[in-house]
Amino acid sequence: MGGRISIPLSTFYHGSKFALEGVSESLQYELEPFGIKMILIEPGAVGSNFWKSIKIANGATSPNSPYTQLADNMSKTFKKMEENAMHPSEVAKTILDVVTSDDPQLRYVVGNDAIKIIEARQNMSDKEFGNLIKDQFKIRS
Repeated sequence: MGGRISIPLSTFYHGSKFALEGVSESLQYELEPFGIKMILIEPGAVGSNFWKSIKIANGATSPNSPYTQLADNMSKTFKKMEENAMHPSEVAKTILDVVTSDDPQLRYVVGNDAIKIIEARQNMSDKEFGNLIKDQFKIRS
């Protein structure tokens, strides 16, 4: 889902995911005449080593940084996400179903968290969704 919504302190992660979404969407038009299908699997939080690999820049956690509170809020939220992450087999099952489908879609959202946040994004204005993200990470203006 990181290519459809973004969160703070993850600029380059989301930038690369958004780019992959755009490249894949564009390629689908170019490759379809050759019988090649583009498929995007968009999972929510998945139980993996990803969570242990997350690094927050040292400067952001410094007591003098304007990002200290946000970095702390992010760490707490990531911990909750890790605790509620789906088992990787859910994603694997989706992949198997998709690659054996005769007529796959472009996008497959996997996991209740991803479904809920992407639906929220589609049904809210930019301002409303921005406020939802700010509330989630306790960002004060």
